[in-house]
Amino acid sequence: MLRLVVVCVCCAMFVVACGDDDGEPAAASPTPAAAEEAPAGCQAVDQPEPRPDGDLKKPTEKLDPSKTYVATVSTNCGDFEITLAVKQQPKTAASFKHMADEKFFDGLSFHRIAPGFVIQGGDPKGDSTGSAGYTIVETPPKNLVYTNGMVAMAKSETEPPGASSSQFFIVTGEQLQLAPDYALVGRVTAGQDVVDKIAVNGNDAEQPIDPVVMSSVTVTER
Repeated sequence: MLRLVVVCVCCAMFVVACGDDDGEPAAASPTPAAAEEAPAGCQAVDQPEPRPDGDLKKPTEKLDPSKTYVATVSTNCGDFEITLAVKQQPKTAASFKHMADEKFFDGLSFHRIAPGFVIQGGDPKGDSTGSAGYTIVETPPKNLVYTNGMVAMAKSETEPPGASSSQFFIVTGEQLQLAPDYALVGRVTAGQDVVDKIAVNGNDAEQPIDPVVMSSVTVTER
């Protein structure tokens, strides 16, 4: 299972996440709340068919630390925005933008929804074992704390701290008791209501009640 970790960076603006070999957050999570009804306001969509691992090459673009990069994640439940942690974790931010630019996330689901803990997506296989085809390593800040709205990359327990490919998670609990082993992506800075809507669409097995699919992820400079 993938584990998650959160740390306070820039006044607790950002967090990081990691995971086990099967790509799901670890059991260190708080006890998930009972699953609620699937949220209103989501369009009905089909569950995506599993895809093979990606074949992307590692990114070569370096992001400008003086600029702000925002990822807009469009789903059948609405849109939300992630401000990337370019100054804190430049390689991880560049990798996330690279996958978005290559349309890698488009059509993938949030395959894991653990109410009161995290929502996790970015896996082409949909079973917590898929990847983009490459791995980068960028050690997270040692004081990283995973709090509500933080976005981090998942990894297996056998990978080093800060390893990441395509799977990412968004913290929906108040604060996760995880070691700072998971690379920081950024923080949800708009559309938190959409994230909250997705977060209650999970059952006790941490599976989505109804499919939640990303139609697109685009990164722009602001």
